[in-house]
Amino acid sequence: MSGVQHIKVTVDDAGMRLDRWIRMRFPQLKQGRLQKILRTGQVRVDGGRAKAAQRLEAGQTVRLPPLDSMPEREKSVVALSEADEEFIHSLVLHMDKDVIVLNKPAGIPVQGGSKIERHIDGFLDALMFEAKERPRLVHRLDRDTSGVLLLARRRKIASDLGKVFRTRSARKIYWALVHGVPRPMQGKIDAALLKFAGGPEGDRMHVVHEDEEGAQRASTYYSVTGRAGETLSWLSLKPVTGRTHQIRVHLDHIGHGVVGDRKYRDPELETGGYIPEGMHLHARRLTLPHPSGGTLDITAPLPSHMAAAWKFLDFDTGDAPDGEEFPNE
Repeated sequence: MSGVQHIKVTVDDAGMRLDRWIRMRFPQLKQGRLQKILRTGQVRVDGGRAKAAQRLEAGQTVRLPPLDSMPEREKSVVALSEADEEFIHSLVLHMDKDVIVLNKPAGIPVQGGSKIERHIDGFLDALMFEAKERPRLVHRLDRDTSGVLLLARRRKIASDLGKVFRTRSARKIYWALVHGVPRPMQGKIDAALLKFAGGPEGDRMHVVHEDEEGAQRASTYYSVTGRAGETLSWLSLKPVTGRTHQIRVHLDHIGHGVVGDRKYRDPELETGGYIPEGMHLHARRLTLPHPSGGTLDITAPLPSHMAAAWKFLDFDTGDAPDGEEFPNE
């Protein structure tokens, strides 16, 4: 039966914002409802009325109103089928006491949203193994982008790795199949981005002048690794910044959109049917300081549709530099 809950804040959760702490425990709680119970004083911390941005301290007691008959985290475990667990386990590229690295398939979003029921975040309870906490997402990939996705196995590790990404100590290398061949064959795209809402394709990022209000500076290195005449080319890419859809928008901006990118590429550009459907953008490699020392360096194999395209175009992945051609920035 549903009822009021009183939950102690653990040492690992100390310092978290109250609203994020609630969302972590109840990931399926709608944002509107969360805001309402906070705004109307139904959530209390040590008996006092609490605000969404309040930072929690270890040992505090959070009083929550009736939300469901069981915590959503528990509920999601019950809802996962054996096939679901096998699916998420099959994506694991690396696991140790601090992190888990997945090879995310193209076509599945990292997190849920409106009309999205199947997403990576919804499977994470199946990756707890012997740990007491569910893994936490450290960064994101677009729904149709495949490749390396990093998870932290504890909140403190997630916080530490978040700082690594914010300070650009994480080196991310992407592979893409694009229309045409960029000139010069190696270069850097510096173009500020801004999100514009609405339209049939939903929210879209646009290249704008860096002085425009709300513009975010964005930089991407690229290098032509292989080519099929002047029609298609295989690019290695290193985003210096991590803006939404950055690589896709930057490549479209220079006239060499990603093959299969229906949101940003010119719909008139076709491949003649000999390239498999799907967006040809893959998070190939991630290198960063490991939380326990040393370096974490993970490479993800190409998804099946890109592997088929590479085979058809006779691109040899064995000789690919995997980012060594780019400067450390």
